[in-house]
Amino acid sequence: MNEKVRVLIVDDSAAIRQLLTKILSKDPDIEVVGTASDPYFARQKIIELQPSVLTLDVEMPRMDGLTFLEKLMAAHPMPVVMVSSLTQQGADVTLRALELGAVDYFSKPSVDILNGVGEGANDIIAKVKAASRARVSRPGARDIGIAALAAKHSAVPASTGYRLTHQLIAIGASTGGTEAIKDVLVQLPPDSPPIVIVQHMPPGFTARFAERMDKLCLIKVTEAQDGDIVGPGRCIIAPGSYHLAIERTGAQFKARVFEGAPVNNHRPSVDVLFKSVAENVGRNVVAAILTGMGDDGARGMKMIKDAGGQTIAQDEATCVVYGMPKEAVAFGGVDIVRPLDKIAGELLRLASAARAA
Repeated sequence: MNEKVRVLIVDDSAAIRQLLTKILSKDPDIEVVGTASDPYFARQKIIELQPSVLTLDVEMPRMDGLTFLEKLMAAHPMPVVMVSSLTQQGADVTLRALELGAVDYFSKPSVDILNGVGEGANDIIAKVKAASRARVSRPGARDIGIAALAAKHSAVPASTGYRLTHQLIAIGASTGGTEAIKDVLVQLPPDSPPIVIVQHMPPGFTARFAERMDKLCLIKVTEAQDGDIVGPGRCIIAPGSYHLAIERTGAQFKARVFEGAPVNNHRPSVDVLFKSVAENVGRNVVAAILTGMGDDGARGMKMIKDAGGQTIAQDEATCVVYGMPKEAVAFGGVDIVRPLDKIAGELLRLASAARAA
């Protein structure tokens, strides 16, 4: 019999603590072992109760959630799921929390979620259970400071000669993906092949994520808009709540951004993107599937491989959650498995080899 996931809820709102307790307690594999109204109480309860997962609010008295998270991950790394507000400020804070070592996040629940026991409650439960299996690291291992970023950029080739190529790089990720994507993109040269990305995130978050990547990277990174032409040195990220597909227009790659029904319970869906590049780019695409919960992207990876494209999966040891890569390997859609720090180089190598051929 598997041990239950032991959860400590940290939130200054008594109503939210009660609501999260009720939601999480609906799953027989989860036990809410305690709650805390601020980080000082939380610190003592972590020692006493030994939870396997922490849910952490950002805005609390005496010490804010980010400050507590940073101290916690330095002294006692453990899986943390942030409770976020779906606002611009909430997106900025959540992205920073992920940089500091948080595994995932969900939006602050409402009574409607509990009453309906719908997708919102199921999503919270799934994220907490996935976090319990996540690999966590100290912030120094994940956070890219100025010195570390300069060192990465100094190792990036100034040019790769891709300006006339028809190659395309496609990337899919979910839980743990914002940091994994960052680690890949900062290693790419300014004239790398066009890059298209689906990262499971809600509306508003993807725009802020793209802005952060654009500041860190040598390539141009933006949130995708319908009709965008993606050329060398440019990366587009699917907007939250919209699918992204790629069409071929002559020698150019054109983005199609649309709503549509969720696929694999996701919108944007990695499978939607991968299917489109398999059909419209074929052997000229190099695809990577990174850390994430679930199986989104597995079928699309197989389609890309069957169409003659090259496929890479992040290895288990460097994934925060080894879900999506594992399913892609099991589905038979993966050519190569590599640790995260080798994926950028592998993407460029495969694209170069295909171009030379």
